[in-house]
Amino acid sequence: MKLKQITSFLEEIAPRAYQESYDNSGLICGNSEMEITKAIICLDAIEEVLDEAISKGANLVIAHHPIVFSGLKTLTGKNYVERVIIKAIKNDIAIYAIHTNLDNVLAGVNAKMAEKIGLENTRILAPKTQVLSKLVYFTPTKDAENVKNALFEAGAGNIGNYSEASFNIEGKGTFKGNENTNPVVGEKNRREEVKEIRTEIIFPSYLQHKLLAVLKQNHPYEEVAYDVYKIENQNQEIGSGMIGELEKAVPVEKFLKHIKNTFNCGCIRHTKLVKKEIKTVAICGGSGSFLLRKAKAQKADVFITGDFKYHEFFDAENDIIIADIGHFESEQYTNELLFDKLTKKFPTFAFLLTGVDTNPVEYFT
Repeated sequence: MKLKQITSFLEEIAPRAYQESYDNSGLICGNSEMEITKAIICLDAIEEVLDEAISKGANLVIAHHPIVFSGLKTLTGKNYVERVIIKAIKNDIAIYAIHTNLDNVLAGVNAKMAEKIGLENTRILAPKTQVLSKLVYFTPTKDAENVKNALFEAGAGNIGNYSEASFNIEGKGTFKGNENTNPVVGEKNRREEVKEIRTEIIFPSYLQHKLLAVLKQNHPYEEVAYDVYKIENQNQEIGSGMIGELEKAVPVEKFLKHIKNTFNCGCIRHTKLVKKEIKTVAICGGSGSFLLRKAKAQKADVFITGDFKYHEFFDAENDIIIADIGHFESEQYTNELLFDKLTKKFPTFAFLLTGVDTNPVEYFT
């Protein structure tokens, strides 16, 4: 199939609009029109993974981490990033990254971590604001349902576990067309008064252009009256980290052993074990120290993530246990997550899990 069929699906499950400002998710190299024969899924698109792709006849590498974070000024092969890009281009291999956008969706990286740990009642630890907008528009009463249904179909009106959410109120609209108009209702140069429905619908801000096109396509008027407002509401399905509960409290030592075994950790760097039992667990795949305050505020017993710095461990202040299991270890099941989603969507296509251990950190035991 064409590369754009695969990337379009990936951007449905994790829209690129939800990546962090520093990130570089998306198509790193390749042409969206190229034919893809086989794809390899990995955390890191390093040289060994490119060699694996070549040996297995794969011409797409889907990675969690972007191999290119900032702009490349040269392509001389002086470092591993440049060597990977050169090798990919020489062998006509596309590289696609799905990073913090997959971290920030409800069914993404953190949900997979939570599943492996056995958490229930999971929710986003730090929901994002400024990612929702409200569309307000006015439709003749007889056309209101058709227009509204088209907008629902295009992705508007979803709030948490509810869909097709809107607010509607009836009123009267007036308008007067000049000589250049061809009004659906009434005549030129005469003010008309029409019964109309005012409809308000919340939508993800990144869908604005699509939804306005759908509105204008399905609305009966030549000129559609509408307003778009940015809103500050938290989007409970988009954001960083996750928090949930175990079915029942577990002794802290038993819980840490469970984590070590589940994530195959070389070790767990942790703060003082100030909790005898663990019930409420906060998590963040990758580097999550920025979420410690959120985890403490929501009374988590333990916060599991990677990449805590020495001085940041002091910030636990005996209120919570920090358990640093490692960056790679916390995100390793992202490969499985992507594989499951892609094979369900494209059951006859060859998606392969990498056989390369891309973890750059080793432990001397």
